[in-house]
Amino acid sequence: MPDHYLTVAAEGEHETEVNRSRFLCALAPAATEEDARRFIERIRERHPTASHHCYAYVIGADASVRRAFDDGEPGGTAGQPMLGMLLRREVCHVVAVVTRWFGGTKLGAGGLIRAYGGAVGAALDAQGTVTRRRLRSALVTVDHGRAGRLENELRALGHPVRSVTYGAEVTIALALPAADLESFASWLAGATAGAARLEPGDETVEAG
Repeated sequence: MPDHYLTVAAEGEHETEVNRSRFLCALAPAATEEDARRFIERIRERHPTASHHCYAYVIGADASVRRAFDDGEPGGTAGQPMLGMLLRREVCHVVAVVTRWFGGTKLGAGGLIRAYGGAVGAALDAQGTVTRRRLRSALVTVDHGRAGRLENELRALGHPVRSVTYGAEVTIALALPAADLESFASWLAGATAGAARLEPGDETVEAG
């Protein structure tokens, strides 16, 4: 799974119009499928008079969870083009809902595909994307004699040191790329002759 991914920073909306039909695309970051579903329901409740609320979402830094829904539009003309646009732009942990108000003119399958996919693309252009990094918190405990040198080496290697706590031993809190924990453990054992203890923590996400 990649350590970096693109997503949207916050909720946002952007409206387009095609042959008098209004297409309002709402975008939001979503850490889980439950986050995505809650956002979809909020949009439905916000616009109860709309003709359709089509959606697509991509969850996971590796885009492992992908869902799309046409909400009454002809099959494959709404949710799938929306999902295709999210994947083409390589954004993840994101949900898109396109709310349509029918304008009286039928667009045909091709027109709907272009309208729904285009609504998502236009919203991404208007809102922009941000890069997030997946990090794993960790605690390194070592004796006082090795602590100063080890801290300097950690900083020199670019590992974000969050804090240093002095007690009977020294505990260094840091963050590592999520995929690097195993290789870091090997490096730490070599750098301290096996004297340091490593305690992995939770995964976090930060701006990259």
